[in-house]
Amino acid sequence: MQDESAEDFPYRTEYKKKSIRSYVIRAGRMTEGQRRAFDTYWGGYGLSLFDGPLDPRAAFGREAPLVLEIGFGMGDSLLAMAEAEPDKNFIGIEVHPPGVGRLINNAGKAGVKNLRVYMADAVDVLNDCIADASLDRFQLYFPDPWHKKKHHKRRIVQPEFVRLLCTKLKPGGLMHLATDWENYAEHMLEVLEAEEQLENTAGAGNYSGRPPFRPETKFERRGQRLGHGVRDLLYRRR
Repeated sequence: MQDESAEDFPYRTEYKKKSIRSYVIRAGRMTEGQRRAFDTYWGGYGLSLFDGPLDPRAAFGREAPLVLEIGFGMGDSLLAMAEAEPDKNFIGIEVHPPGVGRLINNAGKAGVKNLRVYMADAVDVLNDCIADASLDRFQLYFPDPWHKKKHHKRRIVQPEFVRLLCTKLKPGGLMHLATDWENYAEHMLEVLEAEEQLENTAGAGNYSGRPPFRPETKFERRGQRLGHGVRDLLYRRR
């Protein structure tokens, strides 16, 4: 984001100090509609890191299978999934205000009830807000590949991160990752295969096809235009 005062934009991204992050806050202005969405819809869709442990029943007003996605970008695919699977509750985590504004604006206009959003660092949310063994599905689609070798340490998919995710998944819960960068896909596969708590639904060492619940995204179409094959990885917690 470009520099803005708290008065200009009161819903600042919440985060704690960390040594290495898997993202940077990109510059970019929000549209007027995205800004208005925070005033109109954040109260209904927004969750705060600083409220501590999440009570899904209180947040959604019901008990239902819980799906969590990190890095939903502009939110189009997450909204499509929430609309397509009304029997599930969806939580999205994103640090970029324009994407959050777009998602809650579109969700609010569509009257979607089974979606909530954190605008905060995902690792902080996982540690402080998401109960162990509470997630039925975890999603991470097209994360920043940090393609330069010197930046690989910034990739979010690392053994420690995957172990944290495993504690949040229910036994039998699904972990779904997707990327259009071959090198990152190989890295993801290596990390996931090494985690003893996970079982590859496609068989050891294999990628999966795109499951029906994941919409085709603009990143996927872009990758296809550039000749990048998209690779899905689906694992279940043992």
